[in-house]
Amino acid sequence: MNTISKTFVAAACALVLGLAGGYALSRWQAGAVHEAAVATPAPAASAGRTVLYWYDPMVPTQKFDKPGKSPFMDMQLVPRYADESAVETAGTLGVSPQAQQSLGVRTVAADKRRLATRIDAAGTIGLDDRDVSIVQARANGFVERVVPRAPGDLIAKGAVLAEVLHPDWLAAQREYLAVRATGDTVLAQASRARLALLGMPAGLVERIEASGQAQAITTIVAPSGGLIAELMVRPGMTVSPGMTLARINGLAKVWVEAALPEALAATVRPGQLAEVRLPAWPGEVLQGTVGSILPEANRETRTLRLRIVLPNPGQKLRAGMFAQVVLQGGAAGEVVTVPADAVIRTGRRAIVYRVDAPGRFRPVEVELGAEVDERIEIRRGLEAGQQVVASGQFMVDSEASLQGVMARAPAAPGFAATGRVISVDGDLIRLDHGPVPELKWPAMKMPFVLADPAIAKGLKPGDEVRFRFRQDGGDNVVTAIDRAASAAGAKP
Repeated sequence: MNTISKTFVAAACALVLGLAGGYALSRWQAGAVHEAAVATPAPAASAGRTVLYWYDPMVPTQKFDKPGKSPFMDMQLVPRYADESAVETAGTLGVSPQAQQSLGVRTVAADKRRLATRIDAAGTIGLDDRDVSIVQARANGFVERVVPRAPGDLIAKGAVLAEVLHPDWLAAQREYLAVRATGDTVLAQASRARLALLGMPAGLVERIEASGQAQAITTIVAPSGGLIAELMVRPGMTVSPGMTLARINGLAKVWVEAALPEALAATVRPGQLAEVRLPAWPGEVLQGTVGSILPEANRETRTLRLRIVLPNPGQKLRAGMFAQVVLQGGAAGEVVTVPADAVIRTGRRAIVYRVDAPGRFRPVEVELGAEVDERIEIRRGLEAGQQVVASGQFMVDSEASLQGVMARAPAAPGFAATGRVISVDGDLIRLDHGPVPELKWPAMKMPFVLADPAIAKGLKPGDEVRFRFRQDGGDNVVTAIDRAASAAGAKP
């Protein structure tokens, strides 16, 4: 065999050995991975407890007959024990510590605190429409002169607006002066009264008396200072009684109109203090008060118009300026609160999961109040100190729905009535009862649910009874019942 042949055979042998070694190495690695997978099992079932099935907490409706990895999520299946499915325990849900850890369940205590509300709103400065003066002509006349002014100008109180010639006034003034010259006091007083009835200002009459001369030209002045909103008087025009010549808005105060969400309407009241900030004066905080909450809501934005009265010293606040409003308010006392995330809102009701015992949760329907800074008021359904689920509650709720655990509404206040037993059948009793004024019920015959059938033991049709009941959802539930005194005394 020549040298080339020997080299070729050696290369072929080396290739075969390399392929065999690679195959053996890959098989060994696959076996190691398999052994590692077997060595990392799913959470084992607790000794002495019966496992009903295995499930993925994220998809609790899917059940598996053995442990392993979830086909839906990157997590191990969790065992469901027989003793956890006891919904039976007065409507509670049992969740094992392993499941709680998988679900990320965290509990917090309901506590009592005062909810200080802070409402931030945007507003716009406007003129105070309560501080408006209207200048009108009091008699027929002709405008002789107008002081050069225009709408938007500022005017001081007593500043001249125009000079008007009133021919009717001129004739009446001369008549008064002639009567006064006769010395007849009675006629003079009557003539003077006529000047006032014609609309002459008291100051004009006094000037006539002091000078003894009729005033042909009447000077019209501004009755108050402020902004000229409208100016309709012009030189040479004819005026008639009641004709508006000018409208003046006072500037001592301005209004800030802000949009208030209708859900917060109950937290704001007239007279409440408000802080106002304007971009024109950064860092400066102006103090105002809520003047009124207008009774009509904006149909598109579902907001109310809030009117804040703001002092305007120096008249630096101008209509149209943008403003940021902060209102501070809150409940008068302490209220029971929980984190807002602990509440599940279904649209028709609100539910929290209360901790009755370690690993046992009860869904409770609650009545909500104000929500402030991620805390929400619980008006009914919880007491301070009770633990509720604050994290993972949606997973717990999914499990509760799977097991049929339903939340009950908090019991409503009871009502008292009297009546006559018609029939008793298990947990139902039919009564012919008298009026119930609190519910505006007339006397009628109707069935009631017995909270405990034992409370109606011994009653028979025709017995006169006194009873108390509450309204629980759509049912009227009798909580206490006893024979009326007259019926009890009639028995031997």
